[in-house]
Amino acid sequence: MATPDPGRPGFLLPLLLLAGFRTLIDDLHAELAGQGHPDLRPVHGFVLQAVGAHGTTASELGQRLGVSKQAAGKTVDRLVALGYLERADDPADARRKLVRMTAKGVDGLRRSAVLFDALRQRWAATLGEERVAAMEDDLRTVTPPNFFRLDVPGWFGG
Repeated sequence: MATPDPGRPGFLLPLLLLAGFRTLIDDLHAELAGQGHPDLRPVHGFVLQAVGAHGTTASELGQRLGVSKQAAGKTVDRLVALGYLERADDPADARRKLVRMTAKGVDGLRRSAVLFDALRQRWAATLGEERVAAMEDDLRTVTPPNFFRLDVPGWFGG
């Protein structure tokens, strides 16, 4: 085992990864605000992804996000009020209510995807395409194959 570098303590790596994530997300939301989505917050992106193209129930949404049905319902209420989600009867089961994205929700996710591409290009312009690609490759090496998990809100809060 190599001797730790005192200038690179182990706790710094997760903090730098989090700072990079936070920088990207803050930049994304600043851009989204200028494109007509000033009320979207970081947790909302996880919720919209978890709702998906076909909708879901509040209970299923809570499971996907790793939060209680009540916490999911509260966030859904907020996104319904903001016009990003809607509640509708489930055509397969009249006893169930579905949570679905509205056109505004779909627009927010579409714009986010385009903006993430632009933000990656900014990083590539600063660091070089090769270094950004190497960073992505290295992170794929040390993360599980199912790295995209929607339960981050519950994981952070749990």
